[in-house]
Amino acid sequence: MVDYKNKDLRGSDFDIVDLADSRFHNVNLSGVVIRGAWMKDVDIDGAIENVTINGVDIGPLIEAELNRRYPDRHKMQPSTAEEFREAWAVLERLWPETVDRARRLPPEMLHERVNGDWSFIETLRHLVFATDAWVKRALLGDPAPYSPLGLPHSEMEADPIVPNDPDARPSLDEVLEVRADRMATVRKVIADLTDEQLAGMTEAVAPPGYPPSKSYPVKRCVFAIINEEWLHRLYAERDLAVLASR
Repeated sequence: MVDYKNKDLRGSDFDIVDLADSRFHNVNLSGVVIRGAWMKDVDIDGAIENVTINGVDIGPLIEAELNRRYPDRHKMQPSTAEEFREAWAVLERLWPETVDRARRLPPEMLHERVNGDWSFIETLRHLVFATDAWVKRALLGDPAPYSPLGLPHSEMEADPIVPNDPDARPSLDEVLEVRADRMATVRKVIADLTDEQLAGMTEAVAPPGYPPSKSYPVKRCVFAIINEEWLHRLYAERDLAVLASR
């Protein structure tokens, strides 16, 4: 199999090419045109907007179906302080159910990846890192808030002060202890949030670190956590179901 990682293939023309069983991860497919394709047993996960298949814009159809499946989903696009509090309350209600589901599996399975995606433990570790980055650092101004158990995204370049040990195998309880502390931090931030603060900008913290040292919209920082928590719980639920079926 050819590895095209970190390759710029913009403007390429694929004609009579067999891409069966290929895997595309973190790819930009904007403006792609596909004609005469045979798509069977295809699984696509990503941001869908203005995507037309056989003359049908599937974006609104997907949005409607996702909202039907997940009645709380519409709350994950908050714009006011009160809406952020509502969104966070939903997440705090749902995550314990997911953790309980994980506890019903053998501990070693919580380190197992499904189809190359993060394991359950890795997912929780990444959410610790996301909180450290966007809340504790970018929003609250701590230049180096990172837990050693945090797990940055796979594409992140090495940073001298950001711990990154993808081979670590902490127990569920060890990760949940750190998670509880980070979620308490977010809970307080959102509880105290005002619309005026949401409209403001953060103050840049000293480099190095992630996110890069600059000023960010407060809303962008808080929304990053809402979005990460919502999406990664769905991924976790999906993969826990696969693990349970084994």
